[in-house]
Amino acid sequence: MAKTILTGDRPTGKLHLGHYAGSLKRRVELQNSGEFENIFIMIADAQALTDNFDNPEKVRQNILEVALDYLSVGLDPKISTMFIQSQIVELTELTFYYMNLVTLARLQLNPTVKSEIQMRDFKSSIPVGFLCYPISQAADITAFRADTVPVGEDQCPMIEQTREIVRKFNHIYGEDVLIEPKVLLPDNAVCMRLPGIDGKAKMSKSLGNCIYLSDTKEDVKKKVMSMFTDPLHLKVEDPGHLEGNTVFTYLDAFSKPEHFEKYLPEYASLDELKAHYTKGGLGDVKIKKFLNAIIEETLEPIREKRKVYEQDIDTVYDILKEGTKRAKETAADTLAKVKEAMKLNYFENKELITKK
Repeated sequence: MAKTILTGDRPTGKLHLGHYAGSLKRRVELQNSGEFENIFIMIADAQALTDNFDNPEKVRQNILEVALDYLSVGLDPKISTMFIQSQIVELTELTFYYMNLVTLARLQLNPTVKSEIQMRDFKSSIPVGFLCYPISQAADITAFRADTVPVGEDQCPMIEQTREIVRKFNHIYGEDVLIEPKVLLPDNAVCMRLPGIDGKAKMSKSLGNCIYLSDTKEDVKKKVMSMFTDPLHLKVEDPGHLEGNTVFTYLDAFSKPEHFEKYLPEYASLDELKAHYTKGGLGDVKIKKFLNAIIEETLEPIREKRKVYEQDIDTVYDILKEGTKRAKETAADTLAKVKEAMKLNYFENKELITKK
């Protein structure tokens, strides 16, 4: 059986460095590995509407922004199928069928859902669509027969719920109708949840603490130089602390041995740099300049590639249109198998309604 990946993002804003470290970089590596025959990358606009239902224009405008970011980091439409979720109506039908396999209590116990509800302060006004997010995600994953889903650790409960739905469906309607997916976590633990530049737990557009992939060179430098470090490290000679120090978290995520030889040759490694900082005698500005050089090296080719695609939006539009068409064919085939297993294919098999 062909190995298949499904992954994607909600189009609620331009993608940032947290997206790159946590998923985009890995997606490109997986795409180019040759290990997977099918790679589906979804722009999850329908899911974005569950908590942006009163502002659909925000979601609509960001679809192209996300597509531009995908292409600029190196996702290749010849290998990876990029598509728009809401245009695959089969996903809605699959969600409808799966809703009968999950209890309300189980949805409310999902740790990811509980956390997201608290973060959005829904209280008792939880949209049903938002609460059913895990069921919709199960439809997305199973529709494309994905056996591998690259996610951060916080999304593991969502994938486990998909696995539960798959097992229950197959138990009731027939073995091996749906494929049970497995999680693929980032290989660098630091990348699972890159903090915002202000030290907050997560990059967020609403908090204004993001470095966007499309930021200018000047904006990136300004943001890096304003990064949260160690509030007790007031003088250069003071011993510094690494825990909660955003600059060192980013260095853990992005620095490589060759960066030291290139940008900071007086240090042989990140461990040596950390040792000097914790001992005292190393200022934050020097470390931030080093980090800025590394991030700029990462973002400069992405930024330049994005500019090329920005001059040819028609091509980006056609990529999405063609990818959505291919994705729809796969989802339709899965839906047909689901309906056959559930004996809902009345007009394809007349025996189902003529048997007595």
